[in-house]
Amino acid sequence: MSKLTTSEIADFHEQGFVIPEYCLPGTLVASLRQALDELMAQNPQVRPEKLVSAHIKNGNEGVNGVELFHEITRDPGILDIVEQLIGPDIIMWGCQVFCKPAGDGMFVPWHQDGQYWPIRPLATCTVWIAIDDSKIENACLRVIPGSHKEKKLFKHRSSDRDDIVLDQEVDPGEFDESQAVDVELEAGQMSLHDVYMIHGSNANQSTKRRAGLAIRYMPASSHFDREIFQAGESSAKTYKTDFSTRPIWLMRGVDACGKNEFTPS
Repeated sequence: MSKLTTSEIADFHEQGFVIPEYCLPGTLVASLRQALDELMAQNPQVRPEKLVSAHIKNGNEGVNGVELFHEITRDPGILDIVEQLIGPDIIMWGCQVFCKPAGDGMFVPWHQDGQYWPIRPLATCTVWIAIDDSKIENACLRVIPGSHKEKKLFKHRSSDRDDIVLDQEVDPGEFDESQAVDVELEAGQMSLHDVYMIHGSNANQSTKRRAGLAIRYMPASSHFDREIFQAGESSAKTYKTDFSTRPIWLMRGVDACGKNEFTPS
């Protein structure tokens, strides 16, 4: 059953995230692991936490993607759930692997995704799929429930550390870290979170890898504005993105905004 329950929808809007009952079958999870092995073999120069645009083959963001990651973005069960949260007009605009190797998986500071993204009005639902078991032990996703409710970007500060995935973090005075919740998932499970949700994850110092796939969907009532960042400019200085040339796909419905430029399907 891929539909969210009434209580799950309420949890998403109240807490900013939800773990649905729907999960991927074991055979597909195994295929995703094989695809991840292929992705890392094709991109040995890229840290596995920074495999941006994993769905785009021979893209110009420094990563040579694998087709299966594109295929999974079209999963009808996932799209059914996303439709319940952002409406029937759905754009897929990003698909990134976050793989934290055992022993030295990098730290992800507390941040809001919208700090980095050229979407106006700012709106995205991220589907985070566990390729491996994602537990406290191996640095699962952590969230600050309710931090999305004001629908604002909090003050961020820059960091020049070389052991983190992102170069900006929410100023500690903007939220209460003691309210953090660990989002533990079995392989094949997924969580969905709002674009304004404050979240992050610890360094993985365990003996177990932690890999996940983040698929980004936005309502087509918003504009993927390629002019917000200059051509070739990265929104996150710690890894390469190029939103000026990033392909996006209309997965369902129509371009309600009327301004988006799509890649032919």
